[in-house]
Amino acid sequence: MQGKIVMKDDRLAQFNKVSIGKETSLNSNTSDRNNKLTIDNNPKEPSNQLKKGLLGWYAVCSKSEIKKDEPYSFTMYNEPLIIYIDKNQNLRCVKDLCPHRGASFIGGEVKEGNLICPYHGAQFGSNGECTNLSRITCNHIVDDNYNNYASKIHLYQYVCKEISDYIYIYYTGKAKTNLNDFEIKDPLERRFPDKYGFNIEDYAYEEVIVDFKCDWARIIENHLDILHLFWVHGDTIPDNDVNRKVITSFNQQIKRGKDEIESIYKYKDKRGEFIRIKFLPPGRIIIYKGEPEKSRYIQILDHIPLSNNQARVIVRHYRKFMKNKLLTNIFLFKKLQHRVFYKVFAEDYMILRTQTYNNQMGFIEKDNVKLLGEDKMVQYYWDWFKSSNIEDKPWELYPTDSDTNTVHQDIAMKYPPANNKLQKQNSKSLAINIALRLLVPIGIILIL
Repeated sequence: MQGKIVMKDDRLAQFNKVSIGKETSLNSNTSDRNNKLTIDNNPKEPSNQLKKGLLGWYAVCSKSEIKKDEPYSFTMYNEPLIIYIDKNQNLRCVKDLCPHRGASFIGGEVKEGNLICPYHGAQFGSNGECTNLSRITCNHIVDDNYNNYASKIHLYQYVCKEISDYIYIYYTGKAKTNLNDFEIKDPLERRFPDKYGFNIEDYAYEEVIVDFKCDWARIIENHLDILHLFWVHGDTIPDNDVNRKVITSFNQQIKRGKDEIESIYKYKDKRGEFIRIKFLPPGRIIIYKGEPEKSRYIQILDHIPLSNNQARVIVRHYRKFMKNKLLTNIFLFKKLQHRVFYKVFAEDYMILRTQTYNNQMGFIEKDNVKLLGEDKMVQYYWDWFKSSNIEDKPWELYPTDSDTNTVHQDIAMKYPPANNKLQKQNSKSLAINIALRLLVPIGIILIL
């Protein structure tokens, strides 16, 4: 698909719709004909070429979030879950529900690999097998019928894996007592970094986690939209190629396959690629500055549907520059990067919340919203999302209403922009460190 995007005079001055053409096959490294990518020359009607499905592998947190002695709590589509490390150093993702009295494990602990309920001290642990947790032991509950009781209660769990410091779960909405009962339809290997066209060993990265009180699907749409970077974030992103005053024209090409959609923006003056975006359902987006194998920085965003009107995004910014840890510490690179990240997502926040409201009120209807040629990737995404939502109905697995207790929603929002505590801490720490770095040479001069 080829289109023209023009940034001029502090506004998006022109959108040119594209010509209609035929769809031709791209060369592919796989022999799977169903997985081949195709060049899209703007067919008359967008198709649902992406395989359907809102359930499957989600990156839900980073390895650094998991502490040895305490459970990590979160939700998926309203279902409360816990991740912890068992006595065999295996990650376990279990439903946050103690089978003794139905209490939560929030506020509990992990001791010698056993998950301990904070209500009565019931201990739940692995049976020693790496991929199975079919029985639990409640060592602190005293009852003459304990052995029979303990054999009948169990934790429900999901498959949980750690790859490249990401913690993934295979979410189906139906936790099981035996991990061997899961049928993995989507191999996790497709999420490995070497599948994305770059060698992770060549990059260092910074990471932030951001929380939003808005619709999860709207956040993905926002991150698939390249145009808003110039207008919304032009004064924040430290890139001379991205600001309101830059006059830039691109050709856009979209590639589609059953496992991904990719949009490539190329300069019209033959300078090569400006940016490339991949959407890998159900929740991952990869943004390359230039061609993947040459890109100086790559951003990976993982979107997690926590609960109604609440979502989390793991943001990793991989870079080929500033890789020396000593230099990054001296120049406060991590804190500066975090400040930029927090500001960027804060700039999106009101847009996302109001879009969520407008959609829920029925204001975003076909007659009220007109997509342009450059929005074709967004159109493909919504085609996939709507058909997948009809098929999987993930929000109907554990529906809530106005009478539902909001305890998990209340404690879920830990990160900016929904909770600005970490943003304030980062800004304060940055200011203190800059002041200390300025005082050191002044002190040396005074001593001399």
